Amino acid sequence: MGLQIIRPDTRINFLKIRYAAFIFSALLILVGLASLLLKGGPQYGIDFSGGMIIQLKFEQQADLARIKQSLDKTNLPGLVVQRFGSAGDNEYLARTSASDMASDMVRENVQMNLEQDFPGQGFEVQRLEMVGPRVGADLRSQAMEAMFYAILLIAIYISGRFEQRWLPAVIMAAGLTGGIAALKWLGLPMELLLMAALVITIGLCWKLKLTYALGAVVALVHDVFITFGIFSLLNKELDLTIVAAFLTIIGYSLNDTIIVFDRIRENIRAKADMSLPKVINKSINQTLSRTILTSGTTLLIVLCLVLLGGGVIHDFALALLIGIGIGTYSSIFVASPILLGFAKIADVDLEAEDREPASA
Repeated sequence: MGLQIIRPDTRINFLKIRYAAFIFSALLILVGLASLLLKGGPQYGIDFSGGMIIQLKFEQQADLARIKQSLDKTNLPGLVVQRFGSAGDNEYLARTSASDMASDMVRENVQMNLEQDFPGQGFEVQRLEMVGPRVGADLRSQAMEAMFYAILLIAIYISGRFEQRWLPAVIMAAGLTGGIAALKWLGLPMELLLMAALVITIGLCWKLKLTYALGAVVALVHDVFITFGIFSLLNKELDLTIVAAFLTIIGYSLNDTIIVFDRIRENIRAKADMSLPKVINKSINQTLSRTILTSGTTLLIVLCLVLLGGGVIHDFALALLIGIGIGTYSSIFVASPILLGFAKIADVDLEAEDREPASA
């Protein structure tokens, strides 16, 4: 028997507090959406918006306001200067929306102004990166498509794995493809297309009674939305690194949800004389020790990356820290209660579904 920190016979009634958990999740999502609306949308990094990033390292502590004042003389549009990494690193990032200027010229102007305003204080331009606006828009579109198709393929996999209903899953994918093609024909921006695709996916899971898939997809969307909202509250930029973190969060959260769903299915197959709520509670309690051990050790490592990993991977590690924590919470308090609620509302017999042939 593996290591257990929770007794196997634990009987915590998780479903009893599901409505409080729903309210808590709704508040987190609403606060994040409010932040995005007030700020006019996500704060895109240069990967997505286009522009230039300049990383500076000083030998001694330098005043941030003086650096900003010095770089203002370069007349770079939309210039923002901030600290990078920990205070002892003496590193700073300068971001500008300029994307049509020669990088060599920008480097020379930056060095000339800093040498004039910081005489005798050594510094180095460690990196200067530029992304054109067209490339940034294409990268943003492709990143959003990657997240959507990851969730869609997960819905198909869950439907086949747990419900043995590959045909309805394929119908869902075909219906979604047709719906998105129609919306693209109308010329909607990618952000609205992504939202519409998620709504269509959840709607088709509901209509086709893909019970397990609905719970998993809602939990995944819940995790990404909350992490995205917290990043907006923290004024963090969204770039390709953060999208990679979101995809990692989707995979990790799915793994945790599958563990719980698999135990629910095993307990249903055991034909124990229990109602569905008792089966779900029992399954969550049986997997609780594994969930805490797996998530706890992962979160400990990610926390070390946040605190000690340096500025380059700080935001990536922070996204993982938030997302893995929320994903562990959602597998217990979001995915499983939605599975129960949908089974009751749609009058779905999960035991009967479990016996369906693979071609159903």
